[in-house]
Amino acid sequence: MIDWRGGVLGAWRGVRGGPTVTYGLIAACCLLFVSSPVAGLSPAYGTGDGLLGAQGAYFRRWGVVPAELTGGDPHALLTPLTALFVHGSWLHLLGNMLFLYVFGAMAEERMGPVGFCLFYLGTGYVALCGYAVVHADSEQTLVGASGAISAVLGAFLFLFPRSRVTSLFPFLFFLPLRFPAWIVLIFWFTLQWLAARAAGAGPGVAYLAHVVGFSVGFLYAWGRFRGGDRVKAQAAATEGESQP
Repeated sequence: MIDWRGGVLGAWRGVRGGPTVTYGLIAACCLLFVSSPVAGLSPAYGTGDGLLGAQGAYFRRWGVVPAELTGGDPHALLTPLTALFVHGSWLHLLGNMLFLYVFGAMAEERMGPVGFCLFYLGTGYVALCGYAVVHADSEQTLVGASGAISAVLGAFLFLFPRSRVTSLFPFLFFLPLRFPAWIVLIFWFTLQWLAARAAGAGPGVAYLAHVVGFSVGFLYAWGRFRGGDRVKAQAAATEGESQP
């Protein structure tokens, strides 16, 4: 789901020096990933079973283990923050960073750099804790920025519902179509909610963290920007959008 002209470039014009927090978060996630054993780029982590062991230890140290977090382990209380910068594969990293790149700039413009940074970290923490509470006995490690990025999507839905988003749908042979953001994001949220209902606590995508993050992000934006501030945000998005 990409709106190169109306989204990122419009926000770039509205933020002096560009969306620095958004770009900083992307850079941090990418740098940490390529230096980790998960990327498989450093010979220092070895190969075969040695590499797999290093990856498991890396996830265990920096990721969220619900049983440890809900059990009151002091170290585990920090893991919902550190896990936001840890990813399980190249595809996991690139997918999350694409969504953050597309939707983060305009959210940062509206919230301001400091406010957006606190929003991202705070909602990401809540999203991962929400998953951990529901799956309190799980020993599976939870990593990734998708909870925080889902919160960005939720805030974007409230702030810029009429912004145009170019979407690629597999069942339409990846034909690019432009829709209002509210259609695309509600469709995305519905898919996450349905997947969360069917998913368990085993390995795979933590859809529940997406649902929690999106809901918290939307409610935060509603509480802070409802009324006149939302009108201003939508007007800024409209001015920044290029016509096809």
